[in-house]
Amino acid sequence: MHLDHAVTYPERHTHSAEPVRPGGGRRALRIGLGGPVGSGKTATVAALCRLLRDEVSIAVVTNDIYTREDAEFLLRNAVLPPERITAVETGACPHTAIRDDISANLEAVEDLEETVGPLDLILVESGGDNLTATFSKGLVDAQIFVIDVAGGDDIPRKGGPGVTTSDLLVVNKTDLAPYVGSDLGRMARDAAAQRGELPVAFTSLAADDGIEPVGEWVRRQLAAWTRAHA
Repeated sequence: MHLDHAVTYPERHTHSAEPVRPGGGRRALRIGLGGPVGSGKTATVAALCRLLRDEVSIAVVTNDIYTREDAEFLLRNAVLPPERITAVETGACPHTAIRDDISANLEAVEDLEETVGPLDLILVESGGDNLTATFSKGLVDAQIFVIDVAGGDDIPRKGGPGVTTSDLLVVNKTDLAPYVGSDLGRMARDAAAQRGELPVAFTSLAADDGIEPVGEWVRRQLAAWTRAHA
């Protein structure tokens, strides 16, 4: 096997969606959350909802292959009223519905805007996927990629478009690092080498304020979105 060839990643193809709702007015900022199975995507979505629900009008779209499990988790934990949470059953690999054929997700997003809007923020959570998962620009305006220390501290070094090109990389479950032998300093250095100036947030949702670094980043995206489309 030859490893000296150039690596190309799937493009976040298609044009960005229009910033206005079909009926007029600024649509919600759409942020996608992707990452491997078990990295803490749904827990991150839940924590963001708890943090931001009193500040902004928010809704969530979840993606699972054959179930509504992630949506049901959010409903059980009452992070938002039920009408603000909807599920897409992809029937195939999760990246298909967030990058290749985004029609089901677009319909879910637009239905939320119509039924519970106007909204400020919609979080679109991908089902668990691998390091190549990215969102189409036609679906989301920015994307967060979640990995966790239990998956191995070599993940940032391995790269992949989720690690290298996401607008925010979240390294989750930092409280587990001593128990799984992960070196957080090494992960930080490798992430910086892969991502350049793109931000990285280290989180432990076991802590009361563990979601704050991600919440602050989302607040900045919302402020920029509002200014740009006033």
